[in-house]
Amino acid sequence: MEHDKTECQTPEAPILCINNCGFFGSAATMNMCSKCHQDLILKQEQAKLASSSINDIVNGSGSSSGEEPIVSGNADVAVGPVEPKTISAHLSDSTVISEGGETKVKVGPNRCSTCRKRVGLTGFNCRCGNLFCATHRYSEEHNCPFDYRTAGRDAIAKANPVIKTEKLDKI
Repeated sequence: MEHDKTECQTPEAPILCINNCGFFGSAATMNMCSKCHQDLILKQEQAKLASSSINDIVNGSGSSSGEEPIVSGNADVAVGPVEPKTISAHLSDSTVISEGGETKVKVGPNRCSTCRKRVGLTGFNCRCGNLFCATHRYSEEHNCPFDYRTAGRDAIAKANPVIKTEKLDKI
């Protein structure tokens, strides 16, 4: 009689996970165990990120709002005739001409500006704007053109302004 009043139904037996992993599932986790449910959520998030990044690449936009629904299935894409682009032969391998006529430099591996050694994430940026390895990171090692003396004087002058009081009238 109490069962009819609350209209709650308790399962007669524990429900096994629908992925047959051997653990028990619940209706709150779509009849999956907590581990399988967490894996499903992670896969859905990764699919959402992958589809949004693919959409960004296809559409050419730089950012996504993250509110697009995940669409699964095949899409028919009509491709029109492609016009060949002329690229000048005198350009180096590191430059590319885009549609607007601008030249863009490809970002290659980080190398020391003095010895051309690959530095990766351990490179040191100097105030002169170049990247150096551990050996050439000091200004005297790479003949840095940056004027540290003038920069230091300017920093001291900015931090310590000259304070002059008005002269007082003598009595």
